[in-house]
Amino acid sequence: MLLSILLQAGISLNVLGKALGAGLAALAAAIGIGKIGQSSLEAGSRQPEQAGHYRMTAIIVGALIEGACLFAIVVCLIAK
Repeated sequence: MLLSILLQAGISLNVLGKALGAGLAALAAAIGIGKIGQSSLEAGSRQPEQAGHYRMTAIIVGALIEGACLFAIVVCLIAK
């Protein structure tokens, strides 16, 4: 039913797929970064003397995930 309404409104499946793919990529990155932050805080609370090391590792891994997410969004938006 929703698909027929979207098609009648003039939204093609191509545009719908691009938007859905970009949204899923952003959601997956948000979940991944959240889990990294959670694990970093838990590890820092267990060994406070190593908290700085865990924080730096979490920042580096978070930046790598963010880069992969941006790449996935760009690929989704320019796909034909």
